[in-house]
Amino acid sequence: MDTGNRAEEKKYNKWIVVLSIIIPLIVGGLFGVNLRDLGYDVQPLTFLPPIYATINGLTALLLIVGFWAIKNKNIALHKALMTTAIGCSVVFLMMYVAYHMTSHSTSYGGEGILRTVYFFVLITHILLSILIIPFVLITYVRAITNNFERHKRIARITFPIWLYVAVSGVVVYLMISPYYV
Repeated sequence: MDTGNRAEEKKYNKWIVVLSIIIPLIVGGLFGVNLRDLGYDVQPLTFLPPIYATINGLTALLLIVGFWAIKNKNIALHKALMTTAIGCSVVFLMMYVAYHMTSHSTSYGGEGILRTVYFFVLITHILLSILIIPFVLITYVRAITNNFERHKRIARITFPIWLYVAVSGVVVYLMISPYYV
């Protein structure tokens, strides 16, 4: 049992709570700010969506290979892949915010069942991308504080949600990409 490191793990709890609240608030707040509409002479960063969609795909791949690594008891590879996946998620988020601060949102132009599918995937992607923040942080902290039994328990929840968020981000991009101007 990992109870010896729970005190160390608790030191991170305040940061987990703060980041889990602040990140969605900042992203949501900045999402509504368009620098061009405010009169700033910035070029729209319209080249970013395929890049950050690729980063989402890479994150999904890292998660899958990381899962495989830990199932094969390759702890060093698993640790490196999970840390890289977190880094990719941070880079994705920075690019996503930069794009939306310099470019106008694109409306989905599909109709019928595809429109319903698109909005289902988009809404679940957004909601779960907010929900996954504390799960990823808790899972990571439990690993770095050597609370491996507790890490494994929450990773069973974190992994499928995070994988869905990464894959659904790619799906959203693929579905909306024909409508980019």
